Amino acid sequence: MNLKQLSELLGLSQTTISRALNGYPEVNEETRRRVLKAAQETGYRPNRAARRLATGKAGSIGLVMPIASEQAADIHFAEFQRGLADECLQHEFHFVIMPAKLDEEEQAIRGLVSSGSVDAYYLAYMRERDPRIAMAQSMPIPFMVHGRSIGLVEDYPFVDVDNERAFREATELLLALGHRRFALVNGPAELDFACRRQMGVEKALGAAGLTLVPHAISNTLMTDANGYKQMARILAAPERPTAVLCASTVLALGAVRAISQAGLVLGRDISLIAHDDDLMLLKPEHFIVPLTTTRSSLREAGRRIAQRLISAVAQPDEPPLPGELWTADLIVRASTGRSPD
Repeated sequence: MNLKQLSELLGLSQTTISRALNGYPEVNEETRRRVLKAAQETGYRPNRAARRLATGKAGSIGLVMPIASEQAADIHFAEFQRGLADECLQHEFHFVIMPAKLDEEEQAIRGLVSSGSVDAYYLAYMRERDPRIAMAQSMPIPFMVHGRSIGLVEDYPFVDVDNERAFREATELLLALGHRRFALVNGPAELDFACRRQMGVEKALGAAGLTLVPHAISNTLMTDANGYKQMARILAAPERPTAVLCASTVLALGAVRAISQAGLVLGRDISLIAHDDDLMLLKPEHFIVPLTTTRSSLREAGRRIAQRLISAVAQPDEPPLPGELWTADLIVRASTGRSPD
């Protein structure tokens, strides 16, 4: 069934049907339900070109994805995209990814917006004083930020987890268990979330009169291999830590392997807490020694960003919602125990 036939069946204009299917607020709820019910019963799927003519909208959310030659496949990115894609599917939105070189990202974003192929987009991989935010604020379509940018006023729409608080509370748990020598296996140093996680650790240690020594800090791409390499390096130091915080369960996978190969028992000789992004393929409770974690779902973050972008497209006159700062759950399992000292 096409749009014209559905229009004749319902006795409504094609524009009204398009607006009802796309969530426009001027269509009353009774009409919207009637249109959605008829579309479901008849198997109607809107022609995207016709919908664009009727509504002026492309029905698409966009992302410019920076690509570097040394960049590894990122399970975290895939998990976030799955949540976003699930929500787009619910509202029959497309998702457009434009790859770009690192030094050409801003130009690519401007090109994506000016092409008219997306109605809204989001920014990821936030850095300190990230210039992309000011650029996004100067352009005419809705945007969302996944994360935040240290050094900028938070007057932009974002969804983020409170990384500083999560790692401060995790460190406080380890301090309460008597630990005094700490290590941090973190994500890339230039990314906002990694900066805030280190800040959380350092604040908790500072309050206890302790410091995070430089050789016990690593910043690396979050892969299993890097987790192993950095943990092995840290354990080889003359005074090895009794407590370790990892920025992801992927890093923890390698770190746990290095701990085992060093002949140490996790939860007895050394304690470890990792951040859990709720990855479908890597559950902390399934490790040989279940991991204590700070938990916040990347998939739900992707879903929420899609919800907010689609809402902003459907209701352009509504004032933008403020930023959302989520609290991570601290879940204690067997990988944390009292200090052996």
